[in-house]
Amino acid sequence: MEAMILAAGLGTRLRPLTNERPKALVEVNGITLLEYNIRRLIGFGFNRIVINVHHFPDMIIDFVRSRKFDAEILFSDEREQLMDTGGALKKAAPLFSGKEPLLIHNVDILSTLDLGEIYRKHLGTKALATLLVSKRDTARQLLFGRDGQLIGWQNTTNNETIWSGEPSQTFDSMAFSGIHIVNPELFEMLPEAAPYPIIPEYLKIAQNHKILAFRHLAEDWLDVGKPETLKMAEKFIK
Repeated sequence: MEAMILAAGLGTRLRPLTNERPKALVEVNGITLLEYNIRRLIGFGFNRIVINVHHFPDMIIDFVRSRKFDAEILFSDEREQLMDTGGALKKAAPLFSGKEPLLIHNVDILSTLDLGEIYRKHLGTKALATLLVSKRDTARQLLFGRDGQLIGWQNTTNNETIWSGEPSQTFDSMAFSGIHIVNPELFEMLPEAAPYPIIPEYLKIAQNHKILAFRHLAEDWLDVGKPETLKMAEKFIK
């Protein structure tokens, strides 16, 4: 199975920790976020992992090469330009086999979720993409119909709403968890490699394709994107 860890970000929310190292190499209980997620993915059977790099890229590459991981690990180099999630996927597409779904995982996300089981459930739904979501109080919410299909996005601070087709009065709003599974056909539907976010592309594609929610409990997940959540992370992964 194949996966991609998004590790190219500048880690601005974790400054000053990321002034001299990439976010991926910030440690929790003596283990870097990158190693924690690599080993979890390997444990679930992912044996080909692509990591995108931009901020202190050589530190990430050297770190991975200094460890023994039971998987093929490749790098998508974004030194010249940070590509955002959508652009990062398009740029990295040639590094994958194109024969099976791909699990995408933000490096600053920790979870106790069974990623292997979620991957298998994605296969069973025949969806083009499965987005992991939960009920959390965040400003940006994804909107899903009663059948779990992605139908919109909303910024709750200013009520800006973008629909994937006709507006609906009936929907569930949930926060995106930074983990998603996509079929390789998605790569052909994305614009050429350039910096752009993935959510607007999902909204366009959802007009004609199945993009579904996978709901999980908020307590099974943690965003380690801010210094104050690092203390929480120490307890989370014990």
